[in-house]
Amino acid sequence: MARLSIGILGLTELLVSAAVHLLFGFYIFSTAVASDLSQALTDCFRPNVLNLATGDPDEGSKLQAAALDGSPTPLPQPPIVLVHGIFGFGKGKLGGLSYFAGAEKKDDHVLVPDLGSLTSIHDRARELFYYLKGGQVDYGEEHSRNFGHAQLGKIYERGHHPSWDEHHPVHFVGHSAGVQVARVLQQMLAEKAFSGYDTSEDWVLSITSLSGAINGTIRTYYDGMRPGNGRTMKSICLLQLCRIGVTLFDWFDIAWLKNYYNFGFDHFEMGWRKTGVSGLAELLLGNTGPFATGDWILPDLTIEGSIKLNSGLRTFPNTFYFSYATKRTRKIFGLTVPSTILGVHPLLFLRVLQMCRWRFPRNASLPYKGYRDEDWEDNDGALNTISMTHPRLPVEHPSLLVVDDSTCLPLQPGIWYYKIIEADHIFFILHRERAGAQFDLMYDGIFQRCRKHMFRSRTPALRSESSQLLPQNFQTTQVGG
Repeated sequence: MARLSIGILGLTELLVSAAVHLLFGFYIFSTAVASDLSQALTDCFRPNVLNLATGDPDEGSKLQAAALDGSPTPLPQPPIVLVHGIFGFGKGKLGGLSYFAGAEKKDDHVLVPDLGSLTSIHDRARELFYYLKGGQVDYGEEHSRNFGHAQLGKIYERGHHPSWDEHHPVHFVGHSAGVQVARVLQQMLAEKAFSGYDTSEDWVLSITSLSGAINGTIRTYYDGMRPGNGRTMKSICLLQLCRIGVTLFDWFDIAWLKNYYNFGFDHFEMGWRKTGVSGLAELLLGNTGPFATGDWILPDLTIEGSIKLNSGLRTFPNTFYFSYATKRTRKIFGLTVPSTILGVHPLLFLRVLQMCRWRFPRNASLPYKGYRDEDWEDNDGALNTISMTHPRLPVEHPSLLVVDDSTCLPLQPGIWYYKIIEADHIFFILHRERAGAQFDLMYDGIFQRCRKHMFRSRTPALRSESSQLLPQNFQTTQVGG
């Protein structure tokens, strides 16, 4: 009887979660469509002849425009690249909707790439390189063979930052899983993993993490990943429903719909023209495709998957690092509970409550030595606060807790500065009205730090052998008071 009650409760929770996520997705999609229709009607009755050009102007077009109008050639500033998280999208998708709620308009040289919203961290990092540099996306021969997808992907005829090198570096600002994409890309640059390019880690000037999934999250287990291995899904769970929906979306392969929003699995060639009906059956049964091989983003976001990923990532001595960790919880009589009800987005409230009470299953192997459930209770509804501060697992990287921004200047490269702020996971994206003045304070602070406090006074020195090693354990220090 008890087992039946638990089963009914679990099924009810699954249906409620599925309904909430589906409604939120429909709301975002319908908002984008409504915005596009409104803009189309406006343009129809009041055409704007001054705004004939579309798309992001690259650095070359900006310099050319300056030369034509006789103004002084501007000194090139490193572009700030905003990297979206899971289920996210870049400029050009979902019409005029902005994942970063218009924050990209706060600086003259901000890029917002559209990467696979559910593809693995590895695949997204490869896509990001070619988005910036130009050319055809190469996912790597060995990786592509191991995970059963095409090696070559989308072609970027002209990169958005074609002069990218250590003398013309970039700032990365990653939300959620986006920060791991930036870190993996920097590691690939250090290892010269892009054939035909003499890359280095110094192509990256800074990485800023906003609610970043640096050390994984226990939410992946609530959504359906199996604790203990972090690679496979439970038979009945929210992620299985997601898998079926994404598989059907890619199989039907409706061009206009995929141009509007895309999960990023085109290189798996799951469309009906390639696979047929029998191929669809294999995909739905989980025998083929990204969900069968594990080459998608959720395994990378489990604690186990993050440890595996982080084991090959370094914090580099010539790069600046800053992190904002978010939380919507507090302690009451020793219990961790949501810090507010109205201040948490409805999409996240149930997960905030659940993540406060998470206990790792006794029949599953703990993800790392010294794991304690209580360390992972504070959360923002999607990620655990402990995961967002700085790389901790499997080796803790150098870090400083910042209470007052002014006391940590001048910033030193090779150290993860981090702040803990009150917000849920989507507080600073999609709808700027939710955050109000805090939205402007957040992004103004990030962009000003990139422009005024994160720069190299000279060409990076030759990288010594010691700089290639993983950092040793450091004692976390508090700055300010």
